[in-house]
Amino acid sequence: LAGAGFLLLTFLVAALLKTAQGSSTSALVITSSMMAPLVETAGYTSPLSLALLVMAVGGGAMTVSHANDSYFWVVSQFSGLSLRDAYRGFSLMTLIQGLTVLALSLLVYVIAV
Repeated sequence: LAGAGFLLLTFLVAALLKTAQGSSTSALVITSSMMAPLVETAGYTSPLSLALLVMAVGGGAMTVSHANDSYFWVVSQFSGLSLRDAYRGFSLMTLIQGLTVLALSLLVYVIAV
C-alpha cells in the first residue's frame, strides 16, 4: 500500500485499536509502532507527508469513544447525560471528529503531496 491508501490503513488501525480497547494513548503508541517500519516503503519521506500520517494516527485514536473509554464516563457523568444520550451524542460526535481528521488529511495529501 502506498499513497493515500497508507493514510487510510493507518487511520483504520488506530480506530480499531481505540474502539476495541478504549485507550487513545495505547492506540497512538501501538499504531505508530506497527506502521513505523513501513513509512519509508510507502513513500512517506517528506515532512508534510509525515505530518499527514501523524494526523491519521491521531484521528483514528480519537474515533468512537464508548463505554470502555474512561473519558466517555468523565463526559457522560459530569455533563449529566444518560447512558443512551452519551452513546447517541458523544460517541457519534467522536466518530464524526475522527472522520473529519481523516478527510482533511486525505484532502491535503491529494492536493499537496
